[in-house]
Amino acid sequence: MKKAIVFSFFLTFLFSISTIQAQDFKSAVGLRFGSPLSVSYKFFMNETNAIEVFAGTKGYRNNTAFGNLGWRWYSISGAYQIHKPLSIGDIDGLQYYYGAGASAYFWTFDFDTDSNNTTFGLQLYGGVSYTFSEKPINISVDWVPTYFFNGYVSGFGAGYGSLSVRYILSRD
Repeated sequence: MKKAIVFSFFLTFLFSISTIQAQDFKSAVGLRFGSPLSVSYKFFMNETNAIEVFAGTKGYRNNTAFGNLGWRWYSISGAYQIHKPLSIGDIDGLQYYYGAGASAYFWTFDFDTDSNNTTFGLQLYGGVSYTFSEKPINISVDWVPTYFFNGYVSGFGAGYGSLSVRYILSRD
């Protein structure tokens, strides 16, 4: 697993030196609808390299014989992403992106008040993004496989990702 993480960071660095024009906006804020539901802020450092930070939440409730029990976590995440143009017909503003990031998850449990804890995770990002040329809107869909290091959940989780809708704050 350590070799895969080091290799992904090496590939991220290698592809980040590209000068291909891919950016359609400078900064945007919005929502990531998925796992987790999050508030997102994304900004480009140059034509292809972006930083996205987001805070999210996810939970589960189940009505049992012992009452309405469940869990919830809150997360703070950051990702470094590389955007490249995606040519499909005459569609302008379409990109694909990939990258890596890290998160901290803060868990709460209704069934065991002594087991509340913090979990840390590393993520890989892969997605497709579209920016409307006439409207200040960016949408994207991504998959975010995550490796959790410690705490209540540890190991690999593949069920993370989102559909994002962002309002563009500034264009180049």
